Amino acid sequence: MTNSKPLLSKPILWFLTIATGLIVANIYYNQPLLGLIAKDFQISESKVSKIAMLTQIGYAAGLLIIIPLGDKVSRKKLILISMFLTMLLLLSMATATYFPLLYFISFAIGLTSVIPQLFVPMVAELSEEKNRTQNIGMVMSGLLIGILASRMISGVIGEHFGWRNMFYIAFVLMLITTILIYWILPETKPNFNGTYKSLLQSVWHFAKTEPVLQLASFRGAMGFAGLSAIFTNLVFHLEEAPFFADASIAGLFGLAGAVGAIAAASAGKLTKYFKKNTIITVAIIIIMISWFFTYLLGNSYLGLAIGFILIDFGLQSMHIMNQSVFFSINLKATSRLNTVYMVSYFIGGSLGTFLGAIAWEHYGWTGVCFVGINFTLLAFVAHSIFKGKVR
Repeated sequence: MTNSKPLLSKPILWFLTIATGLIVANIYYNQPLLGLIAKDFQISESKVSKIAMLTQIGYAAGLLIIIPLGDKVSRKKLILISMFLTMLLLLSMATATYFPLLYFISFAIGLTSVIPQLFVPMVAELSEEKNRTQNIGMVMSGLLIGILASRMISGVIGEHFGWRNMFYIAFVLMLITTILIYWILPETKPNFNGTYKSLLQSVWHFAKTEPVLQLASFRGAMGFAGLSAIFTNLVFHLEEAPFFADASIAGLFGLAGAVGAIAAASAGKLTKYFKKNTIITVAIIIIMISWFFTYLLGNSYLGLAIGFILIDFGLQSMHIMNQSVFFSINLKATSRLNTVYMVSYFIGGSLGTFLGAIAWEHYGWTGVCFVGINFTLLAFVAHSIFKGKVR
């Protein structure tokens, strides 16, 4: 019997990697721009920080509502509809003059920007077993580089051309990406024939019954919570002594993180020599070491840069291993497995943003780093206790 699924060619894999970075960037453009938005609307830092939090909550909601449909309907059609809505929302963000409206738009941008999480299950399904972890790692590197580069680009553009122009540029990028998706993306057959209700029930079933997925989801959530806590508040930290820096400098720290993300792309190759749990253990330890630099050396550019390289390298390596582990459970339910994991991941990010904002308001940079350290410790403890009990 011949395999009827489309081949994952190198050009398609590269396109999915680049598109993943461009699309996920929509969620993070706002972070280095928060100070500029606050000044434009004359509001407090604590109020403007909710924009970043609501975007991540919207993303988590989109993962729960939209991504499971990747197992039930045409992924290509679902992706194109989401892209169209995202373009409308980016234009709305660029033109909004009433600040509370930014809360709703930011949530909605997060909701519709979940498309990369339809790409990842597609890559898992279309890859051969021997290349699956490496291919997932490549696409996920595109995702993390998109996150980090978006902060760099938006910081520079916001500082020199105004924060609204960043969202006009994002609209143009999404228009070009949508056209290419229509031309290039292969069709894949749905794997689920039941109702939407039964589809969501099966997501909950996986969440309750798969310990491998549960552990991976918790590790991912705690890791991303720590990164979100520190990056959301980095722009405020850099505005104070001894830096007195603008939004463009905060965005440039995306370059430091991109170094770690690119290095982590090779994590999939390490599975030839080490067990995945061993790689995850080392990744979490690297994240813990990163806090030494961001906290104790957090008043220097060098300390912050090293810290961000390490935290992004560790988080991305753990993220790739997490997905490789749970995708092997049931390849006919990749979208639903990814839903459980990524909903947990971005709930963790939202929690990190929320607690990080509170910590910044009351305890400054020390409080933010304390929040991040504790999230990392939770990931390490859970992994140490349960890694031997799940396969």
